[in-house]
Amino acid sequence: MYRAPLLLGLRLRRCWCCSSSSSLPVRPWRGGGAAASEEGAPSAPGLPAMARVPLPMPLPASGPDRQSALLAAASALREGGLVALPTDTVYGVACLAQDSRALGAVYRLKGRAANKPLAICLADVEHVYRYCNVCVPDKLLQELLPGPVTLVLERSDTLNKDLNPFTPLVGVRIPSHWFIRELARECAGPLALTSANISQGASSLTVTEFQELWPHLSLVIDGGPTGDIHRPESRLGSTVIDLSVPGKFKIIRGGCALIQTVEILAVKYGLTADLPICGQLTQSLGK
Repeated sequence: MYRAPLLLGLRLRRCWCCSSSSSLPVRPWRGGGAAASEEGAPSAPGLPAMARVPLPMPLPASGPDRQSALLAAASALREGGLVALPTDTVYGVACLAQDSRALGAVYRLKGRAANKPLAICLADVEHVYRYCNVCVPDKLLQELLPGPVTLVLERSDTLNKDLNPFTPLVGVRIPSHWFIRELARECAGPLALTSANISQGASSLTVTEFQELWPHLSLVIDGGPTGDIHRPESRLGSTVIDLSVPGKFKIIRGGCALIQTVEILAVKYGLTADLPICGQLTQSLGK
């Protein structure tokens, strides 16, 4: 039986290193447009069409409602639900990484290919060692995390085997955003995390940009815009770096923090790039 979600306020790629390529009182929302509409939301890939589903009204998850929103999100995840929420880059959709059925729901929601991995989100750097085999200095991890970086590491046996069963690696995120970190802490385990959009679609910087997903989510947390909606670079997402090979790093996705990340890895810690770094990035290092 369908339950309407409660909305709580809270690549084109040519070169990876350059641009060339609960239960809360509902407050009246005074905005206009589609969010105030009673029209049904379009169906997300792999999910049944929803006819004339009333869209929920946003409610900020700040101020006095902050803790209630957090507890509501944690409760939704424990029940196997999917929660959309802000990160330090773009909006994401999360579920419990140890919940295999919820993982499947994420893939259906996004129309995502089964061989595309999901990252995990943790509350603190110390938790990385429980779910991953780390071959870089702890100080390096502490410099990069929390932050807009996804580190690809060798997974440990503690992690759910149904999460990315096709690879021995897993991407790890610790966003520099209080809500998602507190949520992971409240759930006492890793969250599986992906961007809040249809697969291959543009990343979302506001909750209204992924309204087509709302009817299929247990909860939506509105933290306001995560970036400037007029700047394409705001939608780049996190920088993804493979650190699974000792002494080396490999850039999987340039993202929004590439130069700073490479400076830390190559200049400060002396790691070697697995692939040549393009001239534009090389010239930017050390500036």
